Amino acid sequence: MRTYDLTPFYRSTVGFDRLFSLLDQATAEPSSGYPPYNIERTGENAYRITVAVSGFGQDELSLVAKENTLTIKGEKAANENTKKSEVLYRGIAARAFERSFQLADHVVVKNASLENGLLHVDLVREIPEAKKPRSIPISINAKSEQPVIEGSAEKAAA
Repeated sequence: MRTYDLTPFYRSTVGFDRLFSLLDQATAEPSSGYPPYNIERTGENAYRITVAVSGFGQDELSLVAKENTLTIKGEKAANENTKKSEVLYRGIAARAFERSFQLADHVVVKNASLENGLLHVDLVREIPEAKKPRSIPISINAKSEQPVIEGSAEKAAA
């Protein structure tokens, strides 16, 4: 796979650093595939991230949403009071992990639940009222019987 150096863009642009950081992350070498996860769209503005965290308890997992990044960490607690049995083969991974997801603008974490070894994180895109499209009524001027769009009369007078 080719690698691209985006540093010339950093030098010649202002305010696009987040975009170039995302491009850097997208073209970087993929990280470990542990733990496996799914990303689903559950509605028009609803998403779900499901992470396979078998062997981890609720107190051994942490979710942190900061700015536009969701970070899921898992770390097994050092349990010195384990059974006195000897493990002959360990096939169930219990290593520490950290997985980060870049969230789009206005996407927030609504809920997280742990069920049958799967961590479900529900996300919702909540667009502020100021950013939503709104309908503007068109009124008819009684004098000319022509439709007037609000604000266009001031522009015509200027």
